[in-house]
Amino acid sequence: MENCQGFFHAVEKKIPSCVDAFQASGVFQWFFGNIFEAFYNLYFFVFNPSSWGGWIPQIVPEILSEKNPKMTTEAKTSLMKFIYYGGSVEFFFVIFTAFLAITAYGFYNRNFMWSVVRTLEGFANIVGRVFAWAGLAMVLQQIIIVFLQRIFTVPGFSLFGIDAWAHDVSWWAEMLKLHNAMIVAMCVSYTFVQGGHVRVDLVYSAVGHRTKKMIDMFGSILFMMPAAIVTWMYGWYFLWRHLVVPNPSATDKLDKLLLKARAVRWNIETIGFSPNGYDKYFLFKFLLVAFAGLVFLQSIAFFYRSYLEWKEGPVSNGKYLDRDRLGDETAEAAADAH
Repeated sequence: MENCQGFFHAVEKKIPSCVDAFQASGVFQWFFGNIFEAFYNLYFFVFNPSSWGGWIPQIVPEILSEKNPKMTTEAKTSLMKFIYYGGSVEFFFVIFTAFLAITAYGFYNRNFMWSVVRTLEGFANIVGRVFAWAGLAMVLQQIIIVFLQRIFTVPGFSLFGIDAWAHDVSWWAEMLKLHNAMIVAMCVSYTFVQGGHVRVDLVYSAVGHRTKKMIDMFGSILFMMPAAIVTWMYGWYFLWRHLVVPNPSATDKLDKLLLKARAVRWNIETIGFSPNGYDKYFLFKFLLVAFAGLVFLQSIAFFYRSYLEWKEGPVSNGKYLDRDRLGDETAEAAADAH
């Protein structure tokens, strides 16, 4: 700790900060040092948005106007910071520390934990119910394609008469994959809340209420969360490798990415499987990242719900659970209300 300068950041690059020196002194020091540093990183994230998000107001209007987006030096630097922190250890420990803090207070105040469960499950339901309409869009688009191809035999068409959306019929046919991917990625948490996922049951149905909830708690912590984190890490850099060059890597340190920022430029993937086929496959990478984020949030909600139902007993099963009712179930619910 003697050979360090500054607390969170060193004055000279060759000399580490005191927090970095503490983290480098052992495994436990690294772990608890990152938790301590997470408070500073969260503060920096909230009160210095231009440092990591300065590229957004400059780039987005040009992309929407279909111009070739160009970046200033400041925008390039903030973009590389955004890419780095999105898949960094610092970001992980900000989320992890927030999870620990919310969990600790939730153990003390169960009403607060229930409110977190209702918020996360409500968010999953809203996102899922919105993107479920992609199924209807997929059916209608397929019907239009069949009519245009088989009956009117036209080579292409434009949506709502907009020239920018004028493409070959095969382009629209391949776009159906995007609708399907939207349903899978964006409705995953919604389907989980609604109890629609297939579950392989070996011992679950044969055990009691408290044992079931223990299995659910351990499953969310040991399987759902790690799987979501690994998917996010692969998906995050997989996304950006198809958006910018030089390609960022998960092994790149911040200093190396800032050096790459000098030459960074947009190189958005527009390669299709056929000459006239769908060429917006970079959107699938966005969906992969969104999928990982939704699964991670749902794993938190499921852990909290399982704990609360374990703590409060069978009477709390399905408490505050907002599930869709269809057909006879809706009629039964209305009769029960009266």
